[in-house]
Amino acid sequence: MPRLLFVYLAKRVLFSTLVVQLALSIPVVLSYLLYTLPPAAVRGGLVGPALIGTTPTVAYITLPMAIGVATALEFARMSSEGMIAVLYALRLSVWSVCRPAIVCALALVVVGYGLANFVAPHYSGSLQDVINVLRNSLNHRMLEPTHFYTFDHGVKTLYLERWETPDIAVNLFVRQISVEKRQEETITAARAEFRRGASGVVVALSKGSIQTRSLDSGDVRIANFDEYAMALPMQGSSSLPQRNWRGVYELSLLDFIAEFATARLDQRQMGEWMAESAKRFGVPLLAIAHTLLAMALVLTFGNVTGRRGAMGSLAIVAIPAAHIFFLVALEALLRADAHFMALLAALAAAEIVGSIWLITRRHMSTRPRTLLAGLEGVAPRTPSMAA
Repeated sequence: MPRLLFVYLAKRVLFSTLVVQLALSIPVVLSYLLYTLPPAAVRGGLVGPALIGTTPTVAYITLPMAIGVATALEFARMSSEGMIAVLYALRLSVWSVCRPAIVCALALVVVGYGLANFVAPHYSGSLQDVINVLRNSLNHRMLEPTHFYTFDHGVKTLYLERWETPDIAVNLFVRQISVEKRQEETITAARAEFRRGASGVVVALSKGSIQTRSLDSGDVRIANFDEYAMALPMQGSSSLPQRNWRGVYELSLLDFIAEFATARLDQRQMGEWMAESAKRFGVPLLAIAHTLLAMALVLTFGNVTGRRGAMGSLAIVAIPAAHIFFLVALEALLRADAHFMALLAALAAAEIVGSIWLITRRHMSTRPRTLLAGLEGVAPRTPSMAA
């Protein structure tokens, strides 16, 4: 294939992939954030970290479907316009016509591996930090009035009557237990201002009292105050609170591989590891599988002359169906039993082999015939001699 034509077709496939990728990723990311984050997360400043933590994972999961659908759209367009017939007339083979899309798919496989093993694990922790804040009410702007909240495994209990501003509460109640001092403190304040620092939140209390009760003797002391400050383990201005756990999807490539020795000892952890392994190492390879399938379906069932409606819609529907099937299967089957990995690998290999067979079959049926083969059976005509 001429270099100029190769570059032209590759650019069209890549541009269509970008458009489809954006069309797939943006709705998925937004719908996930709307489902996960409550309305109060907007004023709590949690949308940004959640967006950063979600986008790389969604990008590499949807990338194989994007290149497959883009290839199907592009080949369906060329088929309906008769461009493929023109390329055949230029004595280009079927594999030559498919080569630009295959090269683009191989390049996106590399991009997918980079996203899955380096970018997504690095940023997925931001999403888990946001979920940690939501589940444990670690953002003061998300605290609802007339609700009791506990922190530090029940050591601190907080209650407020109403919000005057997003950072100022009226009638605050705090109960905290100090194991080191062996005492319990009950703090009430008419007004409390939450001030977010770099690593946490400081509450400035006004016009209240502190009741201290000893856990050993039961003695009670009461002291009034005009101003009092206390720290809370909540979301700061520069970072989210630290978590005491780390998911397998947050591990770097080397740490993830080393985690196999520990995961194999427990069936549930092994299922989690195998599901994540399938996403990291298997999903990017689906880019080449879906690309081959899209070209095989269009070239086999479509009409390259453009005289009748091409069957491009078949490939456009088949690619998302195949991709969603693989995603659902690896999440459901592998978490139940890691041995299903062999079945999923066989299905992916069958998709590639079947697509190659269809393209090769089309290639054999459209090979340019030689001039000698085209003239076989044609008897030579001798000019008649004038009498």
